Amino acid sequence: MSAPIKETIPAPAGRPVAQAPVRPGDRRGEGVVLNVFSHGFLALWALLIVLPLLWLVLSSFKTDAQIGGSAFGWPHHWSFDVFSRAWRKGIGDYFLNTLIVLVFSVPLTMLFGSMAAYVLARYRFWGNRLLYYFFVAGAMFPVFLALVPLFFMVKRLDMLNTYQGLILVYVAYSMPFTVFFMHAFFRTLPTAVFEAAVLDGASHTRAFFQVMLPMAKPGLISVGIFNTLGQWNQFILPTVLMQPQSGSDPERYVLTQGLIQLQQQQGYASDLPVLFAGVTIAMIPMLVVYLSFQRQVQAGLTSATLK
Repeated sequence: MSAPIKETIPAPAGRPVAQAPVRPGDRRGEGVVLNVFSHGFLALWALLIVLPLLWLVLSSFKTDAQIGGSAFGWPHHWSFDVFSRAWRKGIGDYFLNTLIVLVFSVPLTMLFGSMAAYVLARYRFWGNRLLYYFFVAGAMFPVFLALVPLFFMVKRLDMLNTYQGLILVYVAYSMPFTVFFMHAFFRTLPTAVFEAAVLDGASHTRAFFQVMLPMAKPGLISVGIFNTLGQWNQFILPTVLMQPQSGSDPERYVLTQGLIQLQQQQGYASDLPVLFAGVTIAMIPMLVVYLSFQRQVQAGLTSATLK
């Protein structure tokens, strides 16, 4: 006799089919694998950043023969004399020129950028979105395409090879990103605080500077650090705008230009430790600034999404 056929009774419609429960051990295993992968990637990323910086600093203490013989060897003699030689060969002047420009360009960028972002974020008027997208488009516009008209514009203003000319260009160059960043931050601030200040008799200007701007401090610090890093490391703009126009015109090179100038001045008599020391001097201030304000930068980047 043939075996009886077993009929499978389908589950009633609308009722979920029971599934095997997920074991806690399986989830724990997935978490361990993800943890190992993420930590391994972060460790590799840290090595890719730290090792070149460490090699750069160690090469400053070597001689030309040691660098040529073994680029990854340990210095035989530790002496800070190379840093003083680099400072005397022009790094000190380049450092001062860069500092003069940034002392004015970064605060002006923060002031004008915050004012524009606040108006675009808190006030409704005709053309608001058009102006906002105009600033956003400026952030995506390659600076190389504007070098020729920018040069002739600054030349007509008689500001080539001047601090004020480079300061104005830096402010205009950094405005789009500042407006884009601060616009998103100002939109997260509570309106009730501004309305309470206005009811107490504060004008729009006073409410902005004394109420809203202090509340945006984390965002200001974050975008200020980014602007400082970007303007400190800027090369193409000062190369075009900060060239002596005559024999009597003094050199006002910034650090990025000065390092190239230092390399060209060596010619065949290479002094690589001085060049490495100059790069180290240019790098240390930005490392100190970022490490000192890294918590504020993280708070500024995350506060807009957490509110």
